Amino acid sequence: MMVSTKGRYALRLMVDLALHDNGKFIALKDVSARQKISIKYLEQIVTPLNRAGLLKSGRGAQGGYRLAKNTTDYTVGEILRAIEGSFAPISCLEDEENQCENYDTCATIEFWEGLYKVVNEYLDGTTLYDLVEIQKEKMGGNYYI
Repeated sequence: MMVSTKGRYALRLMVDLALHDNGKFIALKDVSARQKISIKYLEQIVTPLNRAGLLKSGRGAQGGYRLAKNTTDYTVGEILRAIEGSFAPISCLEDEENQCENYDTCATIEFWEGLYKVVNEYLDGTTLYDLVEIQKEKMGGNYYI
């Protein structure tokens, strides 16, 4: 499993929006300056996050992006899946029900299912709130809204 730069930056974007949430939309140029990520790259990231209902967007001079829900209601897993897709370690685990013709006789399927379960439990056991709290600690409480 390899998380792309877009996935890593999506988490940074979401943490940044949470830290600077004042109920108003936040311009991507502000996130770009703080996170040192180009606006063009951020635009590619916000599109799938917005489509997945994880962000709200506003147009115009006061436009930008903000979180669609509380930080405790986001899991790292749902954010990353919006960008990366499934984290299934093998293709036959990507479907809701395994369609592999060798499923019943496969000696390794339990291993792959176990790995997939552990990865999903870890990703879904960590919230955006958890990441925000870690960021606050790393900043020594020096964050501004």
